[in-house]
Amino acid sequence: MGAQLIDGKAIAAAKRQAMKTRIESMKAQGFVPGLAVILVGENPASMSYVKGKIRDCKEVGIYSELIRFPETVTEERLLAEIDKLNEDKTIHGILVQLPLPSQISEQKVIQAIRPEKDVDGFHPINVGRLVTKQEGFVSCTPAGIIEMLKAIDVPVAGKHVVVVGRSNIVGKPASLLFLNLDATVTICHSKTKPLSKYTQQADILVAAVGREALIHAEDIKPGAIVIDVGMNRNAAGKLVGDVAFEEVKEKAGFITPVPGGVGPMTRVMLLENTLLAADRQNKKG
Repeated sequence: MGAQLIDGKAIAAAKRQAMKTRIESMKAQGFVPGLAVILVGENPASMSYVKGKIRDCKEVGIYSELIRFPETVTEERLLAEIDKLNEDKTIHGILVQLPLPSQISEQKVIQAIRPEKDVDGFHPINVGRLVTKQEGFVSCTPAGIIEMLKAIDVPVAGKHVVVVGRSNIVGKPASLLFLNLDATVTICHSKTKPLSKYTQQADILVAAVGREALIHAEDIKPGAIVIDVGMNRNAAGKLVGDVAFEEVKEKAGFITPVPGGVGPMTRVMLLENTLLAADRQNKKG
C-alpha cells in the first residue's frame, strides 16, 4: 500500500499560524520576543539558512536582528558581541550560525551564550538539563521530530526507537528525548556492524548520518515509522536524505520526505524556543 507521508512543511505552517496568536498576546502585555542571529563569513549554505530564519521571524511577528561579521573576525570580537547580546533585554534568544572559521572555537562561542538565551539548545547546561529531565532548551531538530510524531498521533512510550547517528546536534539529544518519553532506545553509528541488524528492529527509525541512501527497504521493519534527517546532494545535485525514499516508502508505515520533512520542523522549533525564552525571561522580569 505504501507509507503515509509526514508533511513537515504543513505541520510547521500550522505551528507558525498558532504562534502568531501567542505573539499578539505577548505584544498586548507590552513585550516583543526578540532573536539575534550572528553570521560569520559568506558560506552560501549558512547565508541561505539565516535568510530563512529571519524570514520566519518576520512572518510570525518575532523581532529579529542579523549581525554579520567577516570571515576574518577574531574570537575576542565575536565573544564581545555575544556578551553584549546577553545583556540586551530586547533579545531573548541568541543564535550563532555554525560552522565558524578555524580561528574561532565553536565550543567557546556556544558556552558564551547564556543558557536562558541558548535557543539552539547547544549549551552544556541545557544538554545537562535534558539528561536530567529539567526545564531547558532542546536542540531544534530533535524537538521537531517529536512534534512531527505528535502531529500524526503516534505514542512514543514503549516503542523501540533506533537512532542512526550520534552527533551532539541530532543523534544524542534525539535519543535522550525519546528515552525521556519512555521509549526503548538504541543508538547506532559508523562502527555499528551490521547496521541492518538493529534498524530492522525499529518501530521508529531516525536516520541522521548525512550519507545518501544509507537506509534501504531491506533495512527496515514492515510498517516502521521512518524519520529522515539527512540532507545530501546526489550526483545530479538534487537534495536527498539518508533513506532510499522510493523503495523504503513501499515498506514503511510513515515516512518523512527530503526536502519538506524534518527541515521545516527544525526551523519552526527555533521560533518555538525563542517564544519560550521570551516568556520565561518576561516572567522573571
